Amino acid sequence: MDGIDEIWPGVRCALTDEQILGLYAPPHGPWLRMNFVESLDGAVTREGRSGGLGGDGDRRVFELLRRWADVVLVGAGTVRTEGYGAMRLSAEAASWRRAHGLAEQPVFALVSGRLDLDPTSSVFVDAPVRPLVLTVEEAPAERRARLAEVADVLDVGGTAVDPRALREVLHARGHERIHSEGGPTLFGTLLAAGVVDELCLTLAPTLEAGDAGRITRFPMAAPTAMEPAGILRSGGELLLRYTRADEATNADSSNGV
Repeated sequence: MDGIDEIWPGVRCALTDEQILGLYAPPHGPWLRMNFVESLDGAVTREGRSGGLGGDGDRRVFELLRRWADVVLVGAGTVRTEGYGAMRLSAEAASWRRAHGLAEQPVFALVSGRLDLDPTSSVFVDAPVRPLVLTVEEAPAERRARLAEVADVLDVGGTAVDPRALREVLHARGHERIHSEGGPTLFGTLLAAGVVDELCLTLAPTLEAGDAGRITRFPMAAPTAMEPAGILRSGGELLLRYTRADEATNADSSNGV
């Protein structure tokens, strides 16, 4: 298994988990982080799933990033495609979170306007913390009622998800550190609304071709200036971290719990 080295802005070899967690510590206050992997030619999936692109380093950081989260946010389509189960961190991770003043487990929040989710799936049945389902007022009433038995179903828009309302609803429940694992449609919607603070992007050392999409999907362009915050390397993988340009100074000066 390849270790993880820091190559910018510092240079350190064979980072420990604690060192990696220190590098990814979010600032105090509200913060929305996106985490994705893509190939050198921009493919976000291999054979329809992102999991096939990432190597050991990507998987290690993927798990570590969840430790900092109050809530892990994922679109319903990604939950289905990637085969998500219950959001449950390891005993070691839960202990680390307790030591840092966090709840043992982050809350799992699924975004779905149509509520096309199975309330009998392990996502809900085996969840260590009652999940959230973020939807819209016009979502199907019957599906809403079924999901309300296994999750807190919250409206974050009328006919479409409103990213700012989404953040406000989560913040009102004490979930300031939002960690999103996709997918591209959710990312594009959040980006266009100007609510994304940080992108953690693994660049996989592979060329894929094919018809795979990008990490963001939205009908209109949403140019957003970003600043590099760190680069790690694991074998051929590069793990890049960017913060929004107008957030970069605050992020550099206020990391911590």
